[in-house]
Amino acid sequence: MHHPSGGPDDDSGALFGLDALTPRPAATDRRPSLCTSAVARRLLPVREIYAEPAAAGSPRGRQISARFPDARVTTVESHWRLPGLHGNQGNVERWVRIKGETLVLGEKKTLTTRPNGRSADWIAPGASNGCAMACAYCYVPRRKGYANPITVFTNIDRIVAHIARHVARQGRKPEPNQCDAESWVYDIGENGDCSVDALICDNTADLVHAFRQWPKAKASFATKFVNPDLLALDPRGRTRIRFSLMPPDDPRLLDVRTSPVAERIGAAADFLDAGYEVHFNLSPVVVRPGWERAWAELLIHLDDVLPRRVKQQAAAEVIMLTHNRDLHEVNLGWHPRAEEVLWRPELQQAKRSENGALNLRYRNDVKGEAVRTLRSLIDRHAPWLRVRYAF
Repeated sequence: MHHPSGGPDDDSGALFGLDALTPRPAATDRRPSLCTSAVARRLLPVREIYAEPAAAGSPRGRQISARFPDARVTTVESHWRLPGLHGNQGNVERWVRIKGETLVLGEKKTLTTRPNGRSADWIAPGASNGCAMACAYCYVPRRKGYANPITVFTNIDRIVAHIARHVARQGRKPEPNQCDAESWVYDIGENGDCSVDALICDNTADLVHAFRQWPKAKASFATKFVNPDLLALDPRGRTRIRFSLMPPDDPRLLDVRTSPVAERIGAAADFLDAGYEVHFNLSPVVVRPGWERAWAELLIHLDDVLPRRVKQQAAAEVIMLTHNRDLHEVNLGWHPRAEEVLWRPELQQAKRSENGALNLRYRNDVKGEAVRTLRSLIDRHAPWLRVRYAF
């Protein structure tokens, strides 16, 4: 039966006759090689784990505890209520340290898949919330209050089963759209970075393996971290990885703890050859003095270094900067230099987001002109790069 609007889901896979469709989680004793590398130790020197009791006792929770055997485990009632962490303004000075040294384990209680239509047809329930990286413009921490460590959801079996039922309810895609010509695309990493999550446990692997069984669906996630262990997951064309790109000077200031842009570009061919579809997020576009020249140089570099096979299947999303007054105040406490380019009230206007937050976006005239300029630069310097949407 075709229910294009999604709809409520029952937890019983048997109700939909989907036991065979729902893959079992990967074995919990698998240890991706990068997990113990110097890169992983720098990014995630975890010392404190806050865990809901059910999450700590689950197979995935035990896998994570074994991954960080020296971390102190503190039991909490809810992953959303962490005494001394959430809502503690004194943590601003430890903003980056908390991201690496603290991990939270919980169960995702509400599983919903909602329509999107921009980056993907559907936003799937994510297997994590938060990130070990510290991009100064990130929207995820706005609800967490002065701390934004990774929260890993350990009930990955329920998340995969939910997506399986949703996929089974979708008929064949009636017509191509900007998300994909044939497949229903599900964003699996809206509030985190799946490449980083793969350093912690097998949640990302489980999702990639699940989607390769569903010929009418495709997973998608954006990343700013190059994790070579993902090359071994054999996605068979059913997962789209979107490397986020900006002119190199921007991420040096704004993308704290991420992989260098040159490394993200250099990984594109490897991921394509490993079975991923490889797209790019030109994101965020920050209007600052000289931004047009900087983006032109980046596009020229892409045209020079990407092999033909990457260009033939590539597409891009153009996403203009969105900022937030509360995040601006947080950033002033740990990274005020970033606000020199992010906080531009003379160019920005307030806009209420779908979740009710009051954000700042470039004024309509500024944004419109910037999008036209960037599209013109793409046409001139990288005409092979199809723009799926600009927002």
